[in-house]
Amino acid sequence: MSRENLNDLLAFLTVARERSFTRAAARMGVSQSALSHTIRVLEARLGLRLLNRTTRSVMPTESGQRLLQRVGPHFDEIDAELVALGELREKPSGTIRLTAIEHAAETIIWPALKTFLPQYPDIHVELVIDYGLTDIVADRYDAGVRLGEQLASGMVAVPIGPDMCMAVVGAPSYFAERAKPVGPEDLATHSCINLRLPTYGNMYSWEFEKDGREVNVRVEGQLVFNTLALRIDAALAGLGLACLPEDRVCGHVAAGRLVQVLADWCQPFSGYHLYYPSRRQQTPAFTLLLDALRYRHARTP
Repeated sequence: MSRENLNDLLAFLTVARERSFTRAAARMGVSQSALSHTIRVLEARLGLRLLNRTTRSVMPTESGQRLLQRVGPHFDEIDAELVALGELREKPSGTIRLTAIEHAAETIIWPALKTFLPQYPDIHVELVIDYGLTDIVADRYDAGVRLGEQLASGMVAVPIGPDMCMAVVGAPSYFAERAKPVGPEDLATHSCINLRLPTYGNMYSWEFEKDGREVNVRVEGQLVFNTLALRIDAALAGLGLACLPEDRVCGHVAAGRLVQVLADWCQPFSGYHLYYPSRRQQTPAFTLLLDALRYRHARTP
C-alpha cells in the first residue's frame, strides 16, 4: 500500500471519529477543503461511499463503519507503539557491552558507572577486561577502550581521560643492593617485572623518550604477569622494577614504599579513548554513557 493510501485512511478515520470535517481538519492541521478532497478521492478509489454528509453532521455509512472498526484498531496500535518508543527515548534502557584494560576500567569507567547507573536503572553494562586488541565488531561489543587515537578505519575515538605518564618504580629494599638506573640501557642489569601482551604473545617493551630520542627496551626478570595489581604487589615486595601507570603508584612513591627512577625518560602520552564503529546507530543508552565518560579538559581560571 502506498503512503498516499495510508494518509487517506488516516484522514477518513479522523473524520469518522470526530463526526465533523471542521474538527478533523483542525486536528490534522489541514484545511477543510483539502480534507474533503482527500475523502472524495478515497471514496472514488474504493468505489464506495464511506461518509454520509449533512449540513449538521457527518456519519459513517455501513461500509465506512466497517472500515472504521477493522482498520482503526491497527492505526491505534501503531500510535501506541510510537508512543512506547518515545518513552524508551525518555527512559533509556538496554545492555551496553564494553571491553577495556584493567587500568582504564578501574580508574575511569568504574568511577563513572558508580554515578551513572543509579540514574538509569534500566541500563545494564557488561565490562570485560581484556589486554588483547579485541575486534569489537566481530565480538559484538558496543565499544572498546584503549590508549591513544590511532585506531582502525571506520572507528570513532572519543577521549575519556587525560594524558598519561608511566613510572618505573622499585621498592627501597630492592635498591638496597643495587644502583639506580640512570638511562634505559641500565635496565639490562636489573630484574624487571614483565607484562605479557596476549595479542602478540610477546612481552611488553618499556617505552622511553628524552630530547626527541625514543628508546624501547625489552627487559628480563623472574616474574611475568598480565594484570596490573600483581605487578604493583611484586614491586612493593622488592622483587624487581616495574613500569606502571604513574597515577597508580604515586601514592606509594609519596609514602616511601616505592622509589621512582628514570622519571626524565618517561614523557606524557595520549590517554584513554573510547572507540566504536562510526556506522553503528547509537542507542539513547549508549549516547548517555558516552557523554558520562567523555573527558572534559580542566579549564584554567
